[in-house]
Amino acid sequence: MSSRGSRRHQARVLAEAADAYQRAVVIPHCSRCAKPCCRLDPLVLELDWVQLKGLWQIEESRRAFDRRLCSGQGPEEIRAADGLYFAHGKVCPAYDEAGRSCRVYGQDLKPDGCSDFPVYEDGGAVIADLRCEAVDLDALVAWLARAVGPDYRIVQSPDKAFPFLVTLMVKRVAGKTAKR
Repeated sequence: MSSRGSRRHQARVLAEAADAYQRAVVIPHCSRCAKPCCRLDPLVLELDWVQLKGLWQIEESRRAFDRRLCSGQGPEEIRAADGLYFAHGKVCPAYDEAGRSCRVYGQDLKPDGCSDFPVYEDGGAVIADLRCEAVDLDALVAWLARAVGPDYRIVQSPDKAFPFLVTLMVKRVAGKTAKR
């Protein structure tokens, strides 16, 4: 396998392992989380028009909504930029406080960022957002290391500007050759 093919394979293995960790560890924790991300306190939710319209139950046209938003008459938690909308500072309308769950989980209306947070693949690496109390970095690294196998190690790199974001990358262990 070429080194490019090997990198793509390892990126796929890493992404699958991150998704499995998310399903096995993070999602089951959501119902007992002390600071649910759906409250959008520290997090920003990226939405397209269809998601915004559905979640915030907007009846007017996009053009009318954008005009209202620009004039300061739109929902205070919504900002527009580059054709997208960003929500922050108020509870997501899809969050059921009583049931501590998402009303649109598993539906097309659910934003990608909700499904990806807090562990997601980006450019062949895994990003772990440590603002989520369910993420145990040591356990995640061990989980990923098991998935990629003994010929590789997981290297951690915290973001300089946002140290709660940690990039996890696969590196070949020195002296090991790729198995064919």
